[in-house]
Amino acid sequence: MIRNRNLTRWIFVLPAMIIVGLLFVYPFFSSIFYSFTNKHLIMPNYRFVGFDNYINVLSDPNFFTAFFNSLKWTIFSLVGQVLVGFVLALALHRVRHFKKLYRTLLIVPWAFPTIVIAFSWQWILNGVYGYLPNMIVKLGLMDVAPAFLTDSTWAFICLVFINVWFGAPMIMVNILSALQTVSQEQFEAAKIDGASSWQVFRYITLPHIRVVVGLLVVLRTVWIFNNFDIIYLITGGGPSNATMTVPIFAYNLGWGTKLIGRASAVTVLLFLFLMTICFIYFKIINKWEKEGR
Repeated sequence: MIRNRNLTRWIFVLPAMIIVGLLFVYPFFSSIFYSFTNKHLIMPNYRFVGFDNYINVLSDPNFFTAFFNSLKWTIFSLVGQVLVGFVLALALHRVRHFKKLYRTLLIVPWAFPTIVIAFSWQWILNGVYGYLPNMIVKLGLMDVAPAFLTDSTWAFICLVFINVWFGAPMIMVNILSALQTVSQEQFEAAKIDGASSWQVFRYITLPHIRVVVGLLVVLRTVWIFNNFDIIYLITGGGPSNATMTVPIFAYNLGWGTKLIGRASAVTVLLFLFLMTICFIYFKIINKWEKEGR
């Protein structure tokens, strides 16, 4: 009887395992394997070249440009998303009327497909026919329409703003859910004891939700660092590589120059870097969980 139950479980789990294997395991290990070869997208034959791809990547200044752009992109976007999402969650938590309406309106950016968001913002910010640059000129704020997408500094700032606008609702929803699990009795006891709003937030609210916030930071760090679609669809990594990140750099190597082996080396380096960051994050989160017990 027990054997039959175990067999039934494996039968139900097997299709999911096969899909995971095809979509994750095979691409993962094939990337590692190809990173040690001179695999070319067009040439059928390839050979083992050891660490040559890694040496070529790490000696390429464009890689470090993309890496530091990814760092800036991740840090500014993550800080912006967490701050905005946190403030919105705290505000919604205090709202007594029309809470569902406000929550629905605030989550709208996250509900749209990325391609719709990218093309919409590209239309809004375009320096020739864009709504925002022309509106700025018509209002007399500037004599010439600002080049939001063709100026190196403005392009990066605009992309970070769009990413914060897009990702903050997800942070907001998760933090709001965490806030609703905090016992109201603790808030009432703190008020009776004369605690200020800051003391209530610091000693009651924050300790209860910091693990959730920490996990959100881990997930958003990986997601933002690996983000490809918004940047590529709006600026393509330009102007002058100002918005080129590591995923775009790897894409250009793999599909532009057809150097699959070297592009695979970039993805392996990216994976190792993100695993290191996640390891540090989880060490901190585990420490918080132990302190909360």
